Parts: sequence; structure tokens; C-alpha cells
Amino acid sequence: MTLKEIAAEAGVSISTVSRVINKSSKSPAGKEVQDKIWEIVRRTGYTPNHTARELKKGSSTEKEPLSRSLACLFARVEDGAADSFFTPLARSIEKEAFRHGYILKYTFSAFDIHHPSTFRLIEDNQADGVAVLGRCDKELLKFLKQYFKYVVYAGLNSLDAKYDQIICDGGQAAYAAVSRLIELGHKKIAYIGETDKEERYNGYCRALEHTGIPILKGYISNVKLSSEGGYQGANILFDRDCDATAWFCSNDMTAIGAMRAVKEHGLQIPEDISIISIDDIDTAQYLTPMLTTVHIPIEEMGKMAAKTLIDRIEGGHTLPMKISFPFYIAGDDIFFAVAVEDLISGINTMPSLPPISFPIHI
Repeated sequence: MTLKEIAAEAGVSISTVSRVINKSSKSPAGKEVQDKIWEIVRRTGYTPNHTARELKKGSSTEKEPLSRSLACLFARVEDGAADSFFTPLARSIEKEAFRHGYILKYTFSAFDIHHPSTFRLIEDNQADGVAVLGRCDKELLKFLKQYFKYVVYAGLNSLDAKYDQIICDGGQAAYAAVSRLIELGHKKIAYIGETDKEERYNGYCRALEHTGIPILKGYISNVKLSSEGGYQGANILFDRDCDATAWFCSNDMTAIGAMRAVKEHGLQIPEDISIISIDDIDTAQYLTPMLTTVHIPIEEMGKMAAKTLIDRIEGGHTLPMKISFPFYIAGDDIFFAVAVEDLISGINTMPSLPPISFPIHI
């Protein structure tokens, strides 16, 4: 497969393909065109000719064309290609890996790991390493250890495991979001999202506890992180006659579903109910009213995940590293939380939150 053949299949010029895969400009092409080109690259296993590239640059050092590969595991969603958070994260990993001579050979979901076809996919397509996207349990990590020598994790929840981790702290982000609602005068704040082993829920509880606001069971709606989950969660609150004046939704898709329920009940945002969430996906800016959300640097996290995994594969570092990215509430100029943490030595420069102690009032 050549650039010319990719261009012909994608229906674009060779120069457009070159700009996309080499990231030679900030906006090399529209999103649909870029997605189409990367789909062809992934499907055909195209890798850049590093020898030709070095000769073009005037270097006399010859390099063997690389054909090393990575895999991506979607740990939290069944269809990663349709997820508004993990899809751009995987795309960022793929693009950065390609710059280093690696291809993203395949993706798979944790929901399918026990299916025979998944075993065949992994065994027939040996990858040099795998990027785990989203929180996972020890059973899944044990499974990965059998098939992959090198693993990097990227997400909003830290793992209790000695793997390289690329984090934007969901607990800290939730704490900042709920604190913003409290600063605006809200004392009755509901939660919509998952609660089990979820740092965003812990951050919500910490923020309330820190300001002396009771955590009310009737204000907590434990639902899946999806637009459907958000819609159901909002209706659960309405069915309880919940009098919360503000809702914290664990991610933007959950908030989008909740916003639909609010409108169906004839209420206005933010006049009747204020809503804040986490992710800052592209869709958020096109909502009416625009969604207030915490920006997560998804693209930068993906780049760092790819760099960290490739560095590990190529013997660059040996100790498990945790790299924490900053976040900010969209529209603000204040950044929160950034750290590089050595999991072995326990060094941690993250600002500490109040201790966890969440008495829930019935």
C-alpha cells in the first residue's frame, strides 16, 4: 500500500494523505476525511517508509522500515468506535504511534474478551503492546498480562496496579466542578452517574463534605455513563421529587441525556436547574444552552499514552510511571492538577483532597 493508493481509495490528493499521516499542519483535512484515511491505514497495515523519509531530509543514516504495532482495549464501552470520549483518545494514540513507526493494528472491547473471536484476534495479530482505555479491574489486567508484555492505561481513574498510567484525575475534576456550583450559591446538588469504584462520585462527595453540605441518598442517581443513562437518571430524580437546584453529571453524554429530561419536564437550564459535567467533548459546544463542562485534554493524553508505551517497548524506562494531566472548567483560565508520579517510590505532587468519609443521609 502506498500514499497514492490510499489517496485513490479515500478520494483525496496524495498531499492531503501526507499532511494527515505526517501531521504537517494543524488542520490537514476535515474530520471525516481524516477518519477515512486512518481507517484505510489501519485496515491495510500501511507503515511509513522511514528510509525514504530520512533520505528526503538529507540523512545518510539508513533505517529499516518499521512494522511494529499496538492494540487498544476499550475497557468501559462495548463499541469504542461510537464513544465520544474514548474514540478521540484512541485516534490520538493511533496518530502519535504512527509518527513513531507503529500502527494501531486492532481494537477490542473488554465486553468481548471471553468470546472465541477475540482470542483469535489477539493470537493471530500479535501486537507489541496494548493501551487500555478506561477503568478496568484486576481480572482484566490479569487477562492482558497473558497476551501482552507491555501495557499502558489511560483514563480518569487511577489503577491500583504497577502499570504505566496516563491520568486526568476524575476525582479532582469532579471536586472542582461541584465546588464551582457551591461558589454559585447552590446547596442542593444532585449526582447522576456511576458510584461503584468511581473517582468522580468520590470527588462529588468530597466537595459536599468539605463545605458541610450533607450527602443525601435521594440526590444520588446511580446510572450508566451514557445519554440514555443520563436521561434515566434525571427522571429518577424527578420521580423522587428531588428539589436539587443543580446537578453534577459524571460526563458530557450523561449530561446530554439529563438535559433532554429537563426540557421534557418544561424546565429551563440554568434558570430552574444548573448542570455541570466532565469531558468537554465536541458536541458540548453545540448544545442549547451550551453545556458547562470540565475540559479533559483527551488528545494530549492519547499522545502521551502512545509515547509512554513505545518508550517502554523500546526499553526507555523500566519503573511504572503515572503521569497526571491538568484540567480546567471550559471558559476559565485556571488549570488544576498536574503531576508526574513514580508508582514505585510513591512520589506524588498532586494537591491533596480532604479525607474520604461520606456519611449519606437518608
